[in-house]
Amino acid sequence: ICICGGAGGIGQQLALLMATNPLVKEMSVYDLDISMVPAAGVAADLSHLEFPCKVKAYSLSKDARPVTDLPKECLEGCSLVLVPAGVPRKPGQDRKDLMNINGNIAKTIVEACAKHCPDAIIGLIVNPVNSVVPAMAALYEKKGLDPLKIVGVTTLDVVRANKFAFEATGMPVDEINVPVIGGHAGRTILPLFSQDKATASLPLEKRKALDQRVQEAGTEVVRAKSGKGSATLSMGYAGYLLGSAVLNGLAGKRTVECAYVKSSVTELPYFASQVTFGPKGVEKVHALPKMDAYEKERLAEAMRLLKEEIQVGLDYAKTTQLA
Repeated sequence: ICICGGAGGIGQQLALLMATNPLVKEMSVYDLDISMVPAAGVAADLSHLEFPCKVKAYSLSKDARPVTDLPKECLEGCSLVLVPAGVPRKPGQDRKDLMNINGNIAKTIVEACAKHCPDAIIGLIVNPVNSVVPAMAALYEKKGLDPLKIVGVTTLDVVRANKFAFEATGMPVDEINVPVIGGHAGRTILPLFSQDKATASLPLEKRKALDQRVQEAGTEVVRAKSGKGSATLSMGYAGYLLGSAVLNGLAGKRTVECAYVKSSVTELPYFASQVTFGPKGVEKVHALPKMDAYEKERLAEAMRLLKEEIQVGLDYAKTTQLA
C-alpha cells in the first residue's frame, strides 16, 4: 500500500494504524519535502514496530510532478493508495476555490496511480470530498480506467454517529452500526439513526440533535483545538477502517463499509452509501435503506446541496486530463 501525504497530521496516524494491519506487507510513505517531518523519519519510526510490514519513504519537492518524478517503486504493485492530502479550507474561502487548489493536488497523485498502479483502490481524504471524488473519477474514466477505483473516505461520519449513539443509549458500542449516506460535508451528511436498533427507539428530537452533532463534529474538534488543528486522530482511524475494509475484500473476505463512490442508487451520479468491497474492490453499491419521515426530508435537502458540489467537481474534470 501507499500513503500519499503520509508525513502529515492525518497521514502519520493513518500510516501507524495501517502498519499494524497483518494484511499489509509493504507500505510506501510519500510526502513533500516541506512536510511537518520528513517522510523518511516517519518510515524509520514505523519500521521499528513488531509487525511484518516493510516501510519505505519517498519525498519530492512541491514543484515536482509525481507522474514523472516519483520513483515507480513507490506505487508499482500497490493494492491500495490512501491520500490524506490537500490544504485546509480558509475562513471565507468558497468550495470552488478550494476545489481548484486541492483538486490539483489530488490530480498529481491520481495521475501517478493511473500510470503505475491503475488497478489499485484510491481512497481520497481530500476536501472538498463531495467535489474531489467526482472530479478524479471522471478523469479516470476519461483515461479509460475504472471510476470505481476512486473511493471517497466518509467513514469518519459513521465512526462519529456510532460513538454519539453509544453515548446516547449506553448500548454496547460494537453492536452499533449507523449507516451514514449522502456526502461528507455539513448538511449533505445524513446519519440514519432510525436504522440502528440502539437509536431507533430514541425520541425524534433526540435523533435530530444527534444528526446535527454528526454534521458539526468537525467544527467541534477545530474549536477544541483553538483553530490550531482539525480532526487528525479520528480521521486517521476512520481512514484505517476504510483501508482495512478494502484490504479484507481484496483478500477474499467481503466487507461492508460506507463510502462515497460513483453510484446509481439515487439520481445523483455520486453518493455515499454502504458498499461491499470484494476481490476486485467495489463489488456492490447498496441501495438506500429505509428511512423515517424526518430522514426522507433531510435526504431531499442533502441531495439538493450535494448535486451542486458534484457539479463543481465535474466542471473541474472538463477543464483538464490526466497525463
